[in-house]
Amino acid sequence: MFTTIIKRDGREASFNETKITDAIFKAAKAVGGEDRQLAMELTLEVMKTLKKRFNGGPFTVEDVQDIVEKILIEHGHARTAKAYILYRGQRTRMREARSDLMDAVAEILVETNRDNANIGNSPSAKMLQIASAASKQYYLARVIPENMAQAHIRGEIHIHDLDFYGKTLNCIQIPLDKLLQNGFSTGHGHIRPPKRPTSATALAAIILQSSQNDMHGGQSFGFFDRDMAPYVEGATEEETYQAMEALIYNLNSMHSRAGAQVPFSSLNFGTETGEAARKITRNLLLAYEKGLGRGENPIFPNLIFRVKEGINLNPGDPNYDLFKLAIRVAAQRLNPTFSFMDASFNKAYGTEVGYMGCRTRVMSNRLGPEVTSGRGNLSFTTINLPRVAIRAERDLMRFYQYLSEMIDLVCEQLMHRYKIQAALKAKDMPFLMGQGLYLDSEKLQPNDPIEEAMKHGTLSIGFIGLAETLISLLGYHHGQSEDAQALGEEIIAFLREKADKAADKYNLNFTLIATPAEGLSGRFVRLDRKEFGIIPGVTDKRYYTNSFHVPVDFPISVFDKVRIEGAYHKYTNAGHISYIEFSSPPVNNQEAIEAVLHHMKDSDMGYAGINFPIDFCTSCDYLGVIQDKTCPICGGTEIRRVRRITGYLSTVDRFNDAKLSELKGRVSHGLSGYIYPDE
Repeated sequence: MFTTIIKRDGREASFNETKITDAIFKAAKAVGGEDRQLAMELTLEVMKTLKKRFNGGPFTVEDVQDIVEKILIEHGHARTAKAYILYRGQRTRMREARSDLMDAVAEILVETNRDNANIGNSPSAKMLQIASAASKQYYLARVIPENMAQAHIRGEIHIHDLDFYGKTLNCIQIPLDKLLQNGFSTGHGHIRPPKRPTSATALAAIILQSSQNDMHGGQSFGFFDRDMAPYVEGATEEETYQAMEALIYNLNSMHSRAGAQVPFSSLNFGTETGEAARKITRNLLLAYEKGLGRGENPIFPNLIFRVKEGINLNPGDPNYDLFKLAIRVAAQRLNPTFSFMDASFNKAYGTEVGYMGCRTRVMSNRLGPEVTSGRGNLSFTTINLPRVAIRAERDLMRFYQYLSEMIDLVCEQLMHRYKIQAALKAKDMPFLMGQGLYLDSEKLQPNDPIEEAMKHGTLSIGFIGLAETLISLLGYHHGQSEDAQALGEEIIAFLREKADKAADKYNLNFTLIATPAEGLSGRFVRLDRKEFGIIPGVTDKRYYTNSFHVPVDFPISVFDKVRIEGAYHKYTNAGHISYIEFSSPPVNNQEAIEAVLHHMKDSDMGYAGINFPIDFCTSCDYLGVIQDKTCPICGGTEIRRVRRITGYLSTVDRFNDAKLSELKGRVSHGLSGYIYPDE
């Protein structure tokens, strides 16, 4: 009767009615039917309708599928129709995934995707990004349940590191002491324990690189000063300095992931009072202060200085001199950032709490010891808070109902991912599990599933855009009103309570994280603007404000910003960070910076940093703030501009468009009430 059909791409193909019968029969089998004769009879009904509707004229694949659905329903086969519709939808998603993938590959071949500011533009980086794009489409189309995949695609949630969904874990605080004491293998023979500082730091860099190759997130040493101390006993200051300088050089040049990036490395230190550990802290800070070979600002490692009363916070404390040195270096180089061991949620653990540059914190543990080393975040998924608020239309009851539903969905998705990860074998992560980095992984054989080790990690619910959420609900954000601040705390407390209940329900370490949103900050607002239009104060910028932060373009004093944001750290037990912003390096205002750090500690912050511009002319090595496109000394145009992005440092040329827009909007925070030393 018919000879041709028009395919979706516009081409003509031979018409074959058997394909209609096969599709109906498959749908019937999916709901328990086995009657091929009935499928053939229904196909005849489809053919009659095609003849009547098109009378010999051209028709498309979509036309045929619409008629099949209609015939199935009209003839009383609703369950078969539903199965057919689901199958049709799945095939559509697969086609769209292939099309989206090809578009993504074409874009990547021009320039590497900038969703991650640590990924370069090398051939290896391009290949990694192409593989990443293919992997994301595979997981969304074939692995992740439909309701979860669609929530991600629509921008209601964001599944972080989707390309690694079922392949590996996020991050880890590496037990450096264990690896250096026992030696380790990267797959080509055993590396024996070091004896001198230089060999110890060389091995530390190799450990970070090897672990990064097994994971998609950050690599951190939770106790760098303590774990490295045995290898500087008897070493001179010069030898120790050379070792720390070599470590910094290596971590800014040693690539992982087939050459696509340097490791996301963090070092925690500052509270060990033994002389060897003090020597390490002192020389690490001095080497970082000096910079790279021509004075450039190091990007890695992220330095995290632990602060604690009685150890280093006040004059008379044994490490107070190191605290002062850390402030001096931070005022020039952006690092170190500062973690506060006396925060209400950290104090019970003494000096045990470690952070990562991205803000991740892993501490409490339902299934084992509450320690930092050997544990990390398994995965996290972020809720689009502003979208929940927009949908609620200023109805708080409706807002909490929608939010509760979204949290439940995220918890189900995190569990879905957990079960896939748990089925991985130890041999799938040869360094992470094979060398005993993860807690209890030394008990695993190569073919054992990794759940007995990975259960010590965390599953985290994230959020973004509290400021825009409050504007959507109230008309103003928490930097503008105490009422908004009260509601903001209530919302984040609600999120934390739901996370705690999920931990009880699943008996796993569910936690709440103040999401480090890099590419996500632009993705969510882009999708929301498309669906809801431009909403003043909400979707009218190119980014949503990170986590619970006061908007970067809102004029506010340092002390008010710290007070407001400090209230949220206690809820976000999976990690948090706050910043203060200056227009230039505060090298002449170190006393004021010390006062700010005390205020951060008094405001119950757990982790914080200081932001300002650092520009470097690659032609004449001038270091300073370069406002113009050319160097004020030599007129050179090759300017290396270093800024902080979601916790880590990066160069501005690697920022994505949303983060560039946020960077341009940042305003400096005044130190009202404090006298500058040079005035």
